[in-house]
Amino acid sequence: MFHRNIKLVIAALIFATAIWQFTESNIGNGIFLILLTLIPIFLYFKNEFILMAFLQLRKQNFPGAQKWLAKITNPETALVQKQQGYYNYLQGLMLSQTNLIQAEKYFKKAIELGLNMNMDLAVAKLNLAGVAMSRRRKLEATNLIAEVKKLDKQGMLKDQITMMKEQMKKI
Repeated sequence: MFHRNIKLVIAALIFATAIWQFTESNIGNGIFLILLTLIPIFLYFKNEFILMAFLQLRKQNFPGAQKWLAKITNPETALVQKQQGYYNYLQGLMLSQTNLIQAEKYFKKAIELGLNMNMDLAVAKLNLAGVAMSRRRKLEATNLIAEVKKLDKQGMLKDQITMMKEQMKKI
């Protein structure tokens, strides 16, 4: 993984080479190099290891996703703020299977740093509501579930929300 600033330098160098190719009347090479410039710019905003971890999560391969996340050695300096949010979100998802206390820390940090999609934010808050419910903090859990309802515009988490409400009645 290249540092995020190195990706921008690589993009600038490829773009400069494209301009040079245009001046040498190699129009095809210049167009190809301009298109090639888009790859490091895309990877500046979307980290390749986080993308691979999401791909492994889609396959329900938690050890594979954890392996890809482990390749990010220093997320505070290597990642943009939104990428740090998704890094913490993925770490929270991994730890929610085994260690709820640490998963809560990662989900809170992910929400604090920000997530691009409302659905991801809703899932993070739903997991936080589950942690709060398991620790007998009913008021916090109801507030988080209300926020999840607002964020879940497609109704994809409707079943999980009703299940959480049923479990909260038992507390």
